[in-house]
Amino acid sequence: MSFPEYSKYIIVGAGIHGLSTAYYLAQTLKEKRLGTGADIVVLDKSGIASGASGIACGVVRNNYYQPAMRELMAHSVEVWEEDAKAYSYHPVGYMQISPEIMHADVRTIYEQQRAIGYESEFIEGEKDCNTYMKSIFSDWQAKGITSVLHERKGGYANNTKAVYALAEKAESEGVRIITGVEVLGFQGMNGSGSEIQSVETSSGTLRGDYFVLCPGPWVRDFWSMLELPETVSIRGSDGKFHHDIPMWKFWQLEEGVLKVDPKLFTTDDGKMPPVMHVDSDAPLISDVDGSVIKEELWGIYYKPDFHFSGVQGGAMPYEVKKSANEVDIDPYGPSSPEFISSPEFAHMWCSALAHCHKRFEGKIEYYDKEPSGGVGCFTPDSFPVFDTFRGNCYVIADSNHGYKMIGVGKLVAQEIVGDPQTLLKPFRFSRYEEGDLHPLSNSPYPWS
Repeated sequence: MSFPEYSKYIIVGAGIHGLSTAYYLAQTLKEKRLGTGADIVVLDKSGIASGASGIACGVVRNNYYQPAMRELMAHSVEVWEEDAKAYSYHPVGYMQISPEIMHADVRTIYEQQRAIGYESEFIEGEKDCNTYMKSIFSDWQAKGITSVLHERKGGYANNTKAVYALAEKAESEGVRIITGVEVLGFQGMNGSGSEIQSVETSSGTLRGDYFVLCPGPWVRDFWSMLELPETVSIRGSDGKFHHDIPMWKFWQLEEGVLKVDPKLFTTDDGKMPPVMHVDSDAPLISDVDGSVIKEELWGIYYKPDFHFSGVQGGAMPYEVKKSANEVDIDPYGPSSPEFISSPEFAHMWCSALAHCHKRFEGKIEYYDKEPSGGVGCFTPDSFPVFDTFRGNCYVIADSNHGYKMIGVGKLVAQEIVGDPQTLLKPFRFSRYEEGDLHPLSNSPYPWS
């Protein structure tokens, strides 16, 4: 099949955002009699799920301190539930298990989840939390936990299976997905407000009327192709501006797998457990030599996952010690040795598992690094930007929350045809200049 010369809608990126946008845009065009899926082309330089979406841990949660994130995630959970079987989605729930420093923040999350009708349960106080956890896992042994938020909805999906299901749905609507085509630049930008006319690719020039960019961790490079600013000015809560803030920063998102039978980690009644997220300010002691690994706030997440053939999870990220403009890499390529997971990760993560459950003591020998986690390219406040630039180019700038946000594409599809979505409004680029920022929590994670 020859490379096309024109498509009305051109979507870049065959991951969770690109393919969900393609699928729902095709449906929206048909419903509004504005076109069909045949008007849409999806381009990817490698293949379906070949980037961040293909190695994501797959966790789906609503555990956010920020109201806008909570409401957006509640919408995405509903989308996951629309076709759980096709998306290989497992609605096992999610637990946020926290120390006293995070107690007030987590209570706020619980109260606002109740306000939007998102089912969850909140346990407070160290004694009651310990009793609750031991009623589920008799070998629970984490210390200093004073709040447990148990989300009854949410869970996780098997990463590539969900993305391929989206691809099948999009293609069933007539969408054409072309892989092995790298985007090199855009043409037609002859002024600050001028629209894009075409995209230059490794296979030739493709003209279009509307463009949607879903590049995940490669967003910085596409931002540059659009000739958008490398730095931003941010209005603080005091009304004063902070200038020359880098638009992008890279974080290493470390994850791994304990290659044991996933059934090793089930509840006492033999069921699959919720996705576990434990934050703690108790000293983290090595399960190998008894040394102190961390004395400050730390956090991990974990779940049994047959897709990964073991217990899979991760830990707090750390910022790559280069500015985003100095990093010239393929975030997931072999030419990026500085982005290989730190050798300390297995030691820390396995010790943290043992800190929480006796069953994981002495299991570090089963640790096996799988291709999960990776590098994320983050905005100044670590929350997504969903907005239109150049008049006809919608940018979905997000490479960490992305996988769980399967519903964003459904909302973006509505905006493309002229129907603004309230759930996306808090994520406009203008929030930096306006000072309309998302509130910050006490979590050790920069996006929670």
